[in-house]
Amino acid sequence: MTSADYSPKSTSEGATRGEFNSPTESAPVVELSPSYTLPIVLIIAAVTILLIQPWVSLAIALLGLFLLFQAITIRLQFTETALDIYRSETLIRRFPYQEWQNWEIFWTSVPILFYFSEVKSIHFLPILFDPKLLRTCLEERCPKG
Repeated sequence: MTSADYSPKSTSEGATRGEFNSPTESAPVVELSPSYTLPIVLIIAAVTILLIQPWVSLAIALLGLFLLFQAITIRLQFTETALDIYRSETLIRRFPYQEWQNWEIFWTSVPILFYFSEVKSIHFLPILFDPKLLRTCLEERCPKG
């Protein structure tokens, strides 16, 4: 499913901060399309820094290439009950919404980092997928109080 095929449904009422409710209606599975913006910006920055600081440039380029590989291989799917993370066709992690306490997308004008906390752990993910659809899915499935 692409972002063009997705139209958000209304969120469930009554969610408070620290308690996210599952949607009352059956929500479609939404797979976020990849975004290569962050890795490409890092690679371009590395090239421009090359003459000034070669070692710093190398570190930034390696990070950019690593994130580019992740953007190509990792997929996020919002299901009715959980956020699923896939590497190619293999499910590598499932995060049930009922365990979420909070989420945030940092630097909304230039989104680069997605944070969410569960009952027993916190997670930070670089924005390697469509940030607008990410926010839409989060607001639908895990509304903030």
